[in-house]
Amino acid sequence: MASATSSTVDPAAGGGIHLPDTARDLVKILVTGPFGVGKTTLIGSVSEIRPLHTEEQLTEASAQVDDLAGVRDKSTTTVAIDFGRISLPGGIVLYLFGTPGQERFRSLWDDIAHGALGALVLVDARRIDASFDVLGLVEESGLPYAVTFNTFPDAPRHHTREQLRAALDLEPTTPMVTCDAREADSSIDSLLALVQHLIDRPAEHR
Repeated sequence: MASATSSTVDPAAGGGIHLPDTARDLVKILVTGPFGVGKTTLIGSVSEIRPLHTEEQLTEASAQVDDLAGVRDKSTTTVAIDFGRISLPGGIVLYLFGTPGQERFRSLWDDIAHGALGALVLVDARRIDASFDVLGLVEESGLPYAVTFNTFPDAPRHHTREQLRAALDLEPTTPMVTCDAREADSSIDSLLALVQHLIDRPAEHR
């Protein structure tokens, strides 16, 4: 896989449902994180095809088991997967699989993660502890991953990068970036950080 920058990526480059003729490396990527962190939004912002969403309305019953702290305005939730696709320069095509963020959907994890080469983990700085379970799943799976903080308007700004990395107990080599999941270029930069991490890994770990 070759490296790329967001300035060379056009989310609409696919032009339809068919793969571009330049497609060479087809890569499955997980987009994961806790409930309400912006996974569906990120996939929708970058996908060159019409993204698949399996969202349902939150109900009074689900409110009893889903922690709505920090996401009180959220009215829907992913109940299976989100799916999108983006083509990068060099013939790399990313298939993006968004996972549900709640513990009650944990049984889906192994099926969704099967065949993935890496994971992009979205984190909400307002509720960092909500990311611990998902990070644990990613690490247990052995998938290489990158972390991106989705920049919500009311997210705290006083934490240093070192404090955030320490709070998540990240390895020094794990990429940690920020994004606005609503903006394609910003989201693509996060995906590129993961792709570059996959490229840079020693051959014996790929």
